[in-house]
Amino acid sequence: MIRLVYVLRRLPNLSRQEFQTYWRDTHGPLVAKHSTVMRVRRYVQTHTLDDPINDLLQAPRGTAEPYDGVAELWWNHENEVVEGVGSPEGQKAAEEALEDEKKFIDFSRSSIYWATEVPQINPTPENLVARAETPIIKLCFFAHHKAELSAEEAGLYWRMHHGPLVRSLAPAARMKRYIQVHSLETPLNDVLREPRGKMEDPFMGHAELWYDRLDLAGAVTTPEGARAMELLVEDEAKFVDFKRSTLWVAKEHVFIDR
Repeated sequence: MIRLVYVLRRLPNLSRQEFQTYWRDTHGPLVAKHSTVMRVRRYVQTHTLDDPINDLLQAPRGTAEPYDGVAELWWNHENEVVEGVGSPEGQKAAEEALEDEKKFIDFSRSSIYWATEVPQINPTPENLVARAETPIIKLCFFAHHKAELSAEEAGLYWRMHHGPLVRSLAPAARMKRYIQVHSLETPLNDVLREPRGKMEDPFMGHAELWYDRLDLAGAVTTPEGARAMELLVEDEAKFVDFKRSTLWVAKEHVFIDR
């Protein structure tokens, strides 16, 4: 499966609430309307929350400011992307969506790329979603790797060493689900970026973690949770450039799930 990751910042004339309202109520239905033509399997908007937990997560890492949200679309494989978006109908749909993006997205401060996911901790069934009406929240950690490491070296460490560490600390940290999302080098990236002009560099990837809101607060403040956080930050520092990375908590809005 291949995932389109679109990390978004709003136009400067919009508040975060105005941005998220337009994105959810106007742009979301527009993309969903064209999802069959473009052969999209899943479409989710992740809306950043203004929550005190963000400060507790960011302080020990010294990370950059959060984005306003993340748009993600899934296809079964690259061929389906080419077949769906490459058709005349798909091209027309993509152009319509792009024109609407110009009304609320600051392309120059956003980033878009293709990625693949590596599940680490999954509940059964795999249907945990941080919906607005539930106490579940989603932690998004978008990371750039340290300059002294190649993307391949950092990605390998993240997958083979950091992932198992997170899994071992999951009970103390009270995690419910954990997925690594690794960016892909593919010619399809240029197809996304060229019509949007100069954008921020793609991340090496991002971690997605789901928690109960109260569990995450406890995980940060209890002795065992604080120790788990300390160990995680210590290991992240081996491959993550914190100053160019960012993390925050969010809620999800699912528009398409086939």
